[in-house]
Amino acid sequence: MSAIRRFLVIGLGNPGAEYRDTFHSAGNIVLESLQRKFPTELSKFESQRHGKKAVLTSIGPKYTLLQSPSVMNISGPWLAKAYKEYLVDNNLTPAEVGLVLVHDDLEEDLGAIKIRPWDRSPRGHNGVKSVHKSLQFEKQNPWARITVGIGRPVSRDPEDVAKFVLGKISKHSKAILEEKGSSALYQALAELENKWEAERAQ
Repeated sequence: MSAIRRFLVIGLGNPGAEYRDTFHSAGNIVLESLQRKFPTELSKFESQRHGKKAVLTSIGPKYTLLQSPSVMNISGPWLAKAYKEYLVDNNLTPAEVGLVLVHDDLEEDLGAIKIRPWDRSPRGHNGVKSVHKSLQFEKQNPWARITVGIGRPVSRDPEDVAKFVLGKISKHSKAILEEKGSSALYQALAELENKWEAERAQ
């Protein structure tokens, strides 16, 4: 089986300045922090075309980071198109590309990074549901999700939860996401690479 040659790491969030600094865009906040932490391994984010849309993109010798330009709840169609386009443009097979989805998680503490199997339950996350619906999962493909903990409000009322994830994040909370999240995300990507390569060697 082919070795993994590249990683396509896609952060979910809502587009537009109004939603950039919200908990729902925690995936993109951590990706930006990762690039700043490792500037020799990743280029600065710049706008490029992926999936027929302008996308904030950071490229390194191993990782390509994309910030989804789509509204969170309908991220799937764009992501599927961008992934398939990436394979064609780089002359790669699905087995050669580690696809990693990075998104917020209400069930984990602020800044906690967890690796989840691609097909694990979305736990109510509409962005993940949209991706699952649009991209057919095959077990042999090296795909995974990495979640970014954002905590949760005391109230379980859907309106209160929506206000929480779409409300402006405080500077203190953002600093925690950036500091804890970027280093832990880098480690999680390395763990995934080691895991996938070990599975192929068996």
